[in-house]
Amino acid sequence: MSLIRIDRSEIQKMGRIERLNLINSCTGYKSANLIATIDNAGQTNVAIFSSVTHLGSDPALIGFILRPTTVPRHTYKNIKAYGYFSVNHISADQIADAHHTSANYPEDVSEFDMTNLEAVYHGGCPVPFVKGSPVKLLCKYVNEYLIAENGCIHVIASIEAVFYEEELLTSDNWLQLDKGKVVAINGLDGYAQPQLLERFAYARAKSTND
Repeated sequence: MSLIRIDRSEIQKMGRIERLNLINSCTGYKSANLIATIDNAGQTNVAIFSSVTHLGSDPALIGFILRPTTVPRHTYKNIKAYGYFSVNHISADQIADAHHTSANYPEDVSEFDMTNLEAVYHGGCPVPFVKGSPVKLLCKYVNEYLIAENGCIHVIASIEAVFYEEELLTSDNWLQLDKGKVVAINGLDGYAQPQLLERFAYARAKSTND
């Protein structure tokens, strides 16, 4: 199979959609999550994100990327006003509704009302979660950093609580996500269901005398 090379100058000459598809898919599979929020008036919001990443376990931190706030960003507005939000893994049977949350609805319209996704509340937590999500995180806004190069915002949050389906947990406290049919995103609109191939022990350096 031949290997194709495309240089930066050729990328810049591409049409917007062609370039968007190539660059969003070339970096590999990304996490697929629904971020659910609520404002001080009780209006809910849920939106799909492919940029949630682990930042550290002690303290337990995550981050995600928000596109420039040159247009209304309801998720960002709610998080800044309320301080808490939930991150919900997407299962294979939720992908159509999850993808539809990327549609541009007015602020007073909840994506929960426009899809088959259902808001649920757990353990007295103040924000909605997504019913049926196999892993759910209650998160608290901590900080944000402006990415000067493109105007995006890197939001930093602490994990305040973790909810997960019991059958996902292994004996060493590891969550086997494929048991929950958790999906990943390829580019902007492709969904894949990963399957565990192997799990390895902690890697240690080999002796140089071998």
